[in-house]
Amino acid sequence: MIAFARPDLSELEERYLLEAFRSGWISSTGAFVERFEREFAAFAGTRAAISVGNGTVALHLALLALDVRPGDEVLVPALTYVATANAVRYVGAEPVFVDVDPETWCLDARLIESAVSRRTRGIIAVHLYGHPADMDAIERVAAAHGLWVIEDAAQAHGARYKGRPAGSLARAGTFSFYGNKIFSCGEGGAVTVDDPQLEARMRLLRGQGMDPQRRYWFPVMGYNFRLTNLACAILCAQLERKQEILTRRKRIFGWYRELLGDVAGIGLPPAALWAEPAPWVFSITVNEGVFGCTRDELAAKLSAEGIETRPFFVPLHRLPFYRRESAARGDCLPVSERLARRGLSLPVHDGIGPGEVEAVARAIRSSARAVRRLVLAGAGKDEALAHRG
Repeated sequence: MIAFARPDLSELEERYLLEAFRSGWISSTGAFVERFEREFAAFAGTRAAISVGNGTVALHLALLALDVRPGDEVLVPALTYVATANAVRYVGAEPVFVDVDPETWCLDARLIESAVSRRTRGIIAVHLYGHPADMDAIERVAAAHGLWVIEDAAQAHGARYKGRPAGSLARAGTFSFYGNKIFSCGEGGAVTVDDPQLEARMRLLRGQGMDPQRRYWFPVMGYNFRLTNLACAILCAQLERKQEILTRRKRIFGWYRELLGDVAGIGLPPAALWAEPAPWVFSITVNEGVFGCTRDELAAKLSAEGIETRPFFVPLHRLPFYRRESAARGDCLPVSERLARRGLSLPVHDGIGPGEVEAVARAIRSSARAVRRLVLAGAGKDEALAHRG
Protein backbone atom coordinates (compact mmCIF):
# COMPACT_ATOMS: atom_id res chain seq x y z
CA MET A 1 0.00 0.00 0.00
CA ILE A 2 1.23 3.49 -0.88
CA ALA A 3 -0.61 5.59 1.70
CA PHE A 4 -1.99 8.96 0.71
CA ALA A 5 -0.53 10.75 3.74
CA ARG A 6 1.27 10.17 6.99
CA PRO A 7 2.97 12.56 9.42
CA ASP A 8 6.73 13.10 9.20
CA LEU A 9 7.83 12.34 12.77
CA SER A 10 11.33 11.75 14.13
CA GLU A 11 13.13 11.19 17.42
CA LEU A 12 13.14 14.96 17.96
CA GLU A 13 9.33 15.10 18.12
CA GLU A 14 9.39 12.19 20.58
CA ARG A 15 12.05 13.88 22.74
CA TYR A 16 10.19 17.21 22.92
CA LEU A 17 6.87 15.47 23.60
CA LEU A 18 8.44 13.50 26.46
CA GLU A 19 10.02 16.69 27.80
CA ALA A 20 6.61 18.39 27.89
CA PHE A 21 5.05 15.32 29.50
CA ARG A 22 7.70 15.12 32.23
CA SER A 23 7.40 18.84 32.96
CA GLY A 24 3.81 18.30 34.09
CA TRP A 25 2.65 21.13 31.82
CA ILE A 26 0.34 19.12 29.59
CA SER A 27 -2.53 21.58 29.11
CA SER A 28 -2.63 24.96 27.38
CA THR A 29 0.23 26.68 29.17
CA GLY A 30 3.90 25.80 29.12
CA ALA A 31 7.22 26.63 27.54
CA PHE A 32 6.45 24.91 24.25
CA VAL A 33 3.27 26.96 23.67
CA GLU A 34 5.19 30.21 23.93
CA ARG A 35 8.07 28.87 21.85
CA PHE A 36 5.82 27.57 19.10
CA GLU A 37 3.88 30.82 18.80
CA ARG A 38 7.09 32.84 18.62
CA GLU A 39 8.74 30.55 16.04
CA PHE A 40 5.65 30.12 13.87
CA ALA A 41 5.14 33.89 13.72
CA ALA A 42 8.72 34.18 12.46
CA PHE A 43 8.09 31.41 9.91
CA ALA A 44 4.93 33.16 8.64
CA GLY A 45 6.51 36.61 8.68
CA THR A 46 4.02 38.14 11.12
CA ARG A 47 4.25 39.92 14.45
CA ALA A 48 2.30 37.23 16.29
CA ALA A 49 0.81 33.74 16.03
CA ILE A 50 -2.00 32.46 18.26
CA SER A 51 -2.14 28.68 18.72
CA VAL A 52 -5.59 27.07 18.66
CA GLY A 53 -7.20 23.64 18.71
CA ASN A 54 -7.46 23.12 14.93
CA GLY A 55 -7.69 24.90 11.60
CA THR A 56 -11.48 25.29 11.73
CA VAL A 57 -11.19 26.94 15.13
CA ALA A 58 -8.56 29.27 13.65
CA LEU A 59 -11.09 30.48 11.07
CA HIS A 60 -13.84 30.72 13.69
CA LEU A 61 -11.64 32.79 16.00
CA ALA A 62 -10.57 35.15 13.21
CA LEU A 63 -14.21 35.79 12.25
CA LEU A 64 -15.22 36.37 15.88
CA ALA A 65 -12.35 38.81 16.37
CA LEU A 66 -13.40 40.70 13.23
CA ASP A 67 -16.91 40.96 14.72
CA VAL A 68 -18.75 39.10 11.96
CA ARG A 69 -22.40 38.79 12.96
CA PRO A 70 -25.73 37.27 11.91
CA GLY A 71 -26.96 38.90 8.72
CA ASP A 72 -23.44 39.50 7.39
CA GLU A 73 -22.05 37.84 4.27
CA VAL A 74 -18.52 36.57 3.68
CA LEU A 75 -17.23 35.68 0.22
CA VAL A 76 -15.51 32.28 -0.03
CA PRO A 77 -14.36 30.17 -2.98
CA ALA A 78 -16.79 27.49 -4.08
CA LEU A 79 -13.96 24.96 -4.30
CA THR A 80 -12.46 24.47 -0.85
CA TYR A 81 -12.74 22.25 2.21
CA VAL A 82 -16.09 22.64 3.94
CA ALA A 83 -14.57 24.19 7.09
CA THR A 84 -14.01 27.48 5.24
CA ALA A 85 -17.75 28.02 4.84
CA ASN A 86 -18.79 26.30 8.05
CA ALA A 87 -16.81 28.79 10.15
CA VAL A 88 -18.83 31.60 8.56
CA ARG A 89 -22.06 29.87 9.58
CA TYR A 90 -20.71 29.35 13.13
CA VAL A 91 -20.85 33.12 13.69
CA GLY A 92 -24.33 33.37 12.15
CA ALA A 93 -23.22 34.87 8.85
CA GLU A 94 -23.78 33.49 5.36
CA PRO A 95 -21.01 32.27 3.03
CA VAL A 96 -21.42 33.50 -0.55
CA PHE A 97 -19.63 31.36 -3.12
CA VAL A 98 -17.33 32.73 -5.81
CA ASP A 99 -15.84 30.63 -8.59
CA VAL A 100 -12.13 29.87 -8.79
CA ASP A 101 -9.50 30.86 -11.33
CA PRO A 102 -8.75 27.98 -13.75
CA GLU A 103 -5.06 28.97 -13.74
CA THR A 104 -4.52 28.86 -9.96
CA TRP A 105 -7.57 26.93 -8.65
CA CYS A 106 -7.96 29.74 -6.09
CA LEU A 107 -10.54 32.51 -5.66
CA ASP A 108 -10.94 34.42 -8.93
CA ALA A 109 -10.49 38.10 -8.12
CA ARG A 110 -12.23 39.08 -11.38
CA LEU A 111 -15.50 37.63 -10.07
CA ILE A 112 -15.51 39.17 -6.60
CA GLU A 113 -17.05 42.49 -7.61
CA SER A 114 -20.29 40.93 -8.83
CA ALA A 115 -20.67 38.94 -5.59
CA VAL A 116 -20.38 41.94 -3.23
CA SER A 117 -23.60 43.15 -1.64
CA ARG A 118 -24.47 45.70 1.03
CA ARG A 119 -24.20 42.84 3.57
CA THR A 120 -20.69 41.72 2.56
CA ARG A 121 -18.15 42.15 5.36
CA GLY A 122 -15.09 40.35 4.08
CA ILE A 123 -13.41 37.70 1.96
CA ILE A 124 -11.73 34.40 2.83
CA ALA A 125 -9.08 33.59 0.23
CA VAL A 126 -8.01 29.93 0.30
CA HIS A 127 -4.56 28.86 -0.87
CA LEU A 128 -6.01 25.71 -2.39
CA TYR A 129 -3.85 22.56 -2.43
CA GLY A 130 -0.88 24.72 -1.44
CA HIS A 131 -0.99 27.25 -4.30
CA PRO A 132 -1.32 30.88 -3.15
CA ALA A 133 -4.31 32.93 -4.24
CA ASP A 134 -3.59 36.15 -6.16
CA MET A 135 -3.68 38.24 -2.99
CA ASP A 136 -2.81 41.64 -4.50
CA ALA A 137 -5.73 41.41 -6.93
CA ILE A 138 -8.08 40.21 -4.17
CA GLU A 139 -6.93 42.95 -1.78
CA ARG A 140 -7.49 45.65 -4.42
CA VAL A 141 -11.16 44.67 -4.81
CA ALA A 142 -11.55 44.33 -1.04
CA ALA A 143 -10.08 47.79 -0.42
CA ALA A 144 -12.42 49.34 -2.99
CA HIS A 145 -15.39 48.04 -0.97
CA GLY A 146 -13.99 48.46 2.55
CA LEU A 147 -13.72 44.71 3.14
CA TRP A 148 -11.17 42.74 5.15
CA VAL A 149 -9.44 39.60 3.84
CA ILE A 150 -8.51 36.41 5.71
CA GLU A 151 -6.07 33.91 4.25
CA ASP A 152 -7.07 30.27 4.73
CA ALA A 153 -3.55 28.82 4.57
CA ALA A 154 -4.44 25.45 6.10
CA GLN A 155 -2.84 23.63 3.15
CA ALA A 156 -0.07 26.14 2.43
CA HIS A 157 2.70 25.80 5.02
CA GLY A 158 5.76 27.44 3.48
CA ALA A 159 4.00 28.78 0.36
CA ARG A 160 5.13 32.19 -0.86
CA TYR A 161 3.36 34.89 -2.89
CA LYS A 162 5.69 37.29 -4.71
CA GLY A 163 8.36 36.37 -2.18
CA ARG A 164 6.13 36.89 0.87
CA PRO A 165 5.11 33.96 3.09
CA ALA A 166 1.55 32.69 3.28
CA GLY A 167 -0.05 33.92 6.47
CA SER A 168 1.39 37.44 6.17
CA LEU A 169 -0.66 38.63 3.21
CA ALA A 170 -3.99 39.70 4.75
CA ARG A 171 -5.67 40.93 7.93
CA ALA A 172 -5.19 37.45 9.40
CA GLY A 173 -3.94 34.05 8.27
CA THR A 174 -5.23 30.69 9.47
CA PHE A 175 -3.40 27.36 9.53
CA SER A 176 -4.15 23.70 10.26
CA PHE A 177 -1.81 21.10 11.74
CA TYR A 178 -4.01 18.07 11.14
CA GLY A 179 -2.28 14.72 10.66
CA ASN A 180 -2.10 14.98 6.85
CA LYS A 181 -0.63 18.50 6.74
CA ILE A 182 3.00 19.38 5.99
CA PHE A 183 3.59 20.28 9.65
CA SER A 184 1.41 18.29 12.02
CA CYS A 185 0.69 17.54 15.66
CA GLY A 186 -2.42 15.41 15.00
CA GLU A 187 -4.87 18.25 15.61
CA GLY A 188 -3.98 21.90 15.95
CA GLY A 189 -4.11 25.28 14.31
CA ALA A 190 -2.87 28.85 14.44
CA VAL A 191 -3.89 32.37 13.49
CA THR A 192 -1.18 34.75 12.29
CA VAL A 193 -1.66 38.48 12.67
CA ASP A 194 0.22 41.80 12.68
CA ASP A 195 -2.35 44.09 14.33
CA PRO A 196 -1.69 44.12 18.12
CA GLN A 197 -5.30 45.03 18.91
CA LEU A 198 -6.63 42.16 16.81
CA GLU A 199 -4.15 39.82 18.49
CA ALA A 200 -5.31 40.91 21.94
CA ARG A 201 -8.93 40.38 20.93
CA MET A 202 -8.14 36.86 19.67
CA ARG A 203 -6.23 35.91 22.80
CA LEU A 204 -9.09 37.13 24.98
CA LEU A 205 -11.71 35.17 23.03
CA ARG A 206 -9.51 32.04 22.81
CA GLY A 207 -9.17 31.74 26.61
CA GLN A 208 -12.84 31.83 27.68
CA GLY A 209 -12.78 35.66 27.67
CA MET A 210 -10.79 35.90 30.92
CA ASP A 211 -9.00 39.18 31.58
CA PRO A 212 -5.24 38.43 31.41
CA GLN A 213 -4.67 40.86 34.32
CA ARG A 214 -7.46 39.60 36.59
CA ARG A 215 -8.03 35.89 37.14
CA TYR A 216 -11.63 34.67 36.87
CA TRP A 217 -12.86 38.02 35.61
CA PHE A 218 -14.53 37.67 32.21
CA PRO A 219 -15.29 40.97 30.47
CA VAL A 220 -16.62 39.10 27.41
CA MET A 221 -18.03 35.66 26.71
CA GLY A 222 -15.19 33.67 25.21
CA TYR A 223 -14.36 30.18 23.99
CA ASN A 224 -11.98 27.38 24.91
CA PHE A 225 -9.98 27.32 21.67
CA ARG A 226 -6.55 26.66 23.19
CA LEU A 227 -3.86 24.20 22.07
CA THR A 228 -1.92 22.03 24.52
CA ASN A 229 1.74 22.24 25.48
CA LEU A 230 2.06 18.60 24.34
CA ALA A 231 0.87 19.44 20.83
CA CYS A 232 3.09 22.51 20.69
CA ALA A 233 6.09 20.39 21.67
CA ILE A 234 5.56 18.30 18.53
CA LEU A 235 5.11 21.43 16.43
CA CYS A 236 8.32 22.96 17.79
CA ALA A 237 10.18 19.89 16.56
CA GLN A 238 8.42 20.11 13.20
CA LEU A 239 9.47 23.74 12.80
CA GLU A 240 13.04 22.89 13.80
CA ARG A 241 13.02 20.31 10.97
CA LYS A 242 11.07 22.54 8.54
CA GLN A 243 13.77 22.71 5.87
CA GLU A 244 14.27 18.95 5.89
CA ILE A 245 10.52 18.30 5.64
CA LEU A 246 9.87 20.88 2.90
CA THR A 247 12.93 19.82 0.87
CA ARG A 248 11.91 16.17 0.90
CA ARG A 249 8.38 16.97 -0.21
CA LYS A 250 9.55 19.32 -2.96
CA ARG A 251 11.76 16.51 -4.25
CA ILE A 252 8.70 14.22 -4.48
CA PHE A 253 6.86 16.95 -6.41
CA GLY A 254 9.78 17.13 -8.82
CA TRP A 255 9.66 13.37 -9.44
CA TYR A 256 5.91 13.50 -10.15
CA ARG A 257 6.31 16.42 -12.56
CA GLU A 258 9.09 14.64 -14.44
CA LEU A 259 7.22 11.34 -14.75
CA LEU A 260 3.73 12.70 -15.50
CA GLY A 261 4.52 15.83 -17.49
CA ASP A 262 4.09 14.18 -20.88
CA VAL A 263 1.02 12.04 -20.16
CA ALA A 264 -1.75 13.21 -22.50
CA GLY A 265 -4.90 14.17 -20.63
CA ILE A 266 -3.17 14.60 -17.25
CA GLY A 267 -2.95 18.19 -16.03
CA LEU A 268 -0.25 19.06 -13.49
CA PRO A 269 -0.72 21.33 -10.44
CA PRO A 270 -0.67 25.08 -11.16
CA ALA A 271 2.49 27.07 -10.56
CA ALA A 272 2.06 30.78 -11.32
CA LEU A 273 5.24 32.75 -12.02
CA TRP A 274 4.63 34.83 -8.89
CA ALA A 275 3.98 31.85 -6.64
CA GLU A 276 6.00 29.28 -4.73
CA PRO A 277 3.37 26.63 -3.89
CA ALA A 278 3.60 24.57 -0.73
CA PRO A 279 4.38 20.88 -1.39
CA TRP A 280 1.30 19.48 0.33
CA VAL A 281 -0.38 16.96 -2.02
CA PHE A 282 0.39 16.51 -5.72
CA SER A 283 -2.94 17.29 -7.37
CA ILE A 284 -3.61 16.44 -11.02
CA THR A 285 -6.59 16.76 -13.33
CA VAL A 286 -7.88 14.03 -15.63
CA ASN A 287 -9.31 15.08 -19.00
CA GLU A 288 -11.46 12.07 -19.83
CA GLY A 289 -11.70 12.83 -23.55
CA VAL A 290 -7.92 12.86 -23.95
CA PHE A 291 -6.79 10.44 -21.26
CA GLY A 292 -9.39 7.79 -21.99
CA CYS A 293 -11.11 7.34 -18.62
CA THR A 294 -12.62 9.47 -15.89
CA ARG A 295 -11.00 10.63 -12.69
CA ASP A 296 -13.05 8.15 -10.66
CA GLU A 297 -12.12 5.28 -12.95
CA LEU A 298 -8.45 6.16 -12.62
CA ALA A 299 -8.76 6.39 -8.83
CA ALA A 300 -10.36 2.93 -8.75
CA LYS A 301 -7.52 1.53 -10.86
CA LEU A 302 -4.89 3.04 -8.56
CA SER A 303 -6.74 1.75 -5.49
CA ALA A 304 -6.74 -1.76 -6.97
CA GLU A 305 -2.96 -1.48 -7.20
CA GLY A 306 -2.62 -0.38 -3.56
CA ILE A 307 -2.26 3.36 -4.20
CA GLU A 308 -4.39 5.70 -2.08
CA THR A 309 -5.66 8.92 -3.66
CA ARG A 310 -8.21 11.60 -2.83
CA PRO A 311 -10.73 13.29 -5.15
CA PHE A 312 -10.94 17.07 -5.13
CA PHE A 313 -13.34 18.65 -2.67
CA VAL A 314 -17.03 18.67 -3.54
CA PRO A 315 -17.98 22.26 -4.47
CA LEU A 316 -19.67 23.84 -1.48
CA HIS A 317 -22.80 24.91 -3.36
CA ARG A 318 -23.58 21.23 -3.99
CA LEU A 319 -23.66 20.28 -0.29
CA PRO A 320 -27.15 19.80 1.20
CA PHE A 321 -26.88 22.54 3.83
CA TYR A 322 -25.66 25.20 1.33
CA ARG A 323 -27.62 24.15 -1.76
CA ARG A 324 -30.81 26.12 -1.14
CA GLU A 325 -29.16 29.51 -0.55
CA SER A 326 -26.81 28.99 -3.48
CA ALA A 327 -29.69 28.13 -5.79
CA ALA A 328 -31.64 31.19 -4.60
CA ARG A 329 -28.68 33.39 -5.54
CA GLY A 330 -28.46 31.70 -8.94
CA ASP A 331 -24.82 30.78 -8.43
CA CYS A 332 -22.99 29.76 -11.61
CA LEU A 333 -19.66 28.12 -10.74
CA PRO A 334 -18.46 26.17 -13.80
CA VAL A 335 -14.71 26.15 -13.05
CA SER A 336 -15.25 24.74 -9.56
CA GLU A 337 -17.58 22.10 -11.00
CA ARG A 338 -15.10 21.08 -13.70
CA LEU A 339 -12.10 20.89 -11.37
CA ALA A 340 -14.09 18.95 -8.77
CA ARG A 341 -15.05 16.42 -11.43
CA ARG A 342 -11.53 16.03 -12.81
CA GLY A 343 -9.21 16.58 -9.83
CA LEU A 344 -7.25 13.83 -8.08
CA SER A 345 -4.60 14.20 -5.38
CA LEU A 346 -1.68 11.76 -5.27
CA PRO A 347 0.35 10.62 -2.23
CA VAL A 348 3.08 12.84 -0.80
CA HIS A 349 4.80 12.05 2.52
CA ASP A 350 8.15 11.15 4.02
CA GLY A 351 7.78 7.43 3.29
CA ILE A 352 7.65 7.93 -0.47
CA GLY A 353 10.82 7.51 -2.51
CA PRO A 354 11.47 7.51 -6.25
CA GLY A 355 10.35 3.89 -6.51
CA GLU A 356 6.92 4.63 -5.09
CA VAL A 357 6.48 7.68 -7.33
CA GLU A 358 7.51 5.57 -10.33
CA ALA A 359 4.91 2.97 -9.33
CA VAL A 360 2.18 5.62 -9.19
CA ALA A 361 3.23 7.09 -12.55
CA ARG A 362 3.43 3.65 -14.11
CA ALA A 363 -0.10 2.81 -12.94
CA ILE A 364 -1.40 6.09 -14.40
CA ARG A 365 0.38 5.56 -17.71
CA SER A 366 -0.84 1.97 -17.97
CA SER A 367 -4.42 3.11 -17.40
CA ALA A 368 -4.21 5.43 -20.38
CA ARG A 369 -2.45 2.90 -22.59
CA ALA A 370 -4.86 0.06 -21.75
CA VAL A 371 -7.87 2.10 -22.81
CA ARG A 372 -6.22 3.43 -25.96
CA ARG A 373 -5.12 -0.02 -27.15
CA LEU A 374 -8.67 -1.33 -26.92
CA VAL A 375 -10.20 1.76 -28.53
CA LEU A 376 -7.72 1.59 -31.42
CA ALA A 377 -8.56 -2.09 -31.81
CA GLY A 378 -12.18 -1.13 -32.42
CA ALA A 379 -13.65 -1.65 -28.95
CA GLY A 380 -16.18 0.88 -27.68
CA LYS A 381 -15.38 2.86 -24.56
CA ASP A 382 -17.62 0.75 -22.32
CA GLU A 383 -15.92 -2.42 -23.51
CA ALA A 384 -12.50 -0.87 -23.07
CA LEU A 385 -13.26 0.10 -19.48
CA ALA A 386 -14.69 -3.37 -18.82
CA HIS A 387 -11.42 -4.91 -20.05
CA ARG A 388 -9.47 -2.56 -17.77
CA GLY A 389 -11.68 -3.87 -14.96
